[in-house]
Amino acid sequence: MKLTSWKSAREAFLVEAESIRQARDHIGKAAFGRAVDALAKAERIAVSGCGHSGIACRHFAHSLCCIERPARFLSPSEALHGASGFIRKGDALVLASRGGQTAELLPLARIGRQKGAFIIVVTENRASSLALDADVVLRLHVERESDRHNQQGTSSFVVLSAIFDALQVALLEETNFKGEQFALIHPGGAVGHRLAERAVDGRA
Repeated sequence: MKLTSWKSAREAFLVEAESIRQARDHIGKAAFGRAVDALAKAERIAVSGCGHSGIACRHFAHSLCCIERPARFLSPSEALHGASGFIRKGDALVLASRGGQTAELLPLARIGRQKGAFIIVVTENRASSLALDADVVLRLHVERESDRHNQQGTSSFVVLSAIFDALQVALLEETNFKGEQFALIHPGGAVGHRLAERAVDGRA
């Protein structure tokens, strides 16, 4: 490995850590609170995005299920071919798009609006079409990606994931989610084994 490759790799940690720090300062309490309230009250939650944002959305949907918030990732393409029938009144629809103009998400936002879902948009552009169609906008602030060309969705992916993690952590508090609830629905893997041991010891 070249020395420049090692230096760039180490620098990436610093760039992404700083991106998360800056992003935290750009998340408004009022908007974040409205999003948390909506997610806590929603009967079901649909999450959608494209590319790197879509991958983060898939993880967010899974994380929501892990705290017993019924959620599903909606493929943008499948949503426009019938899968948007999942959305109904009383649901929350979370859409992630850095520029806020992702063509595949614009009709999905309109469908969600017509069906009476609460729309949460995570974007960098508050004047974008998606933002203007949202009930609440969470700002995705990213000054630079971690690669030297400032092109790959690196820092932006990490920041979006951090915003989703922050929402989940807040929902844990809002819904009074208990550790024993997680132990029941997560019996598999190393996490399940550790939780089972804690339950035996009376520490769950």
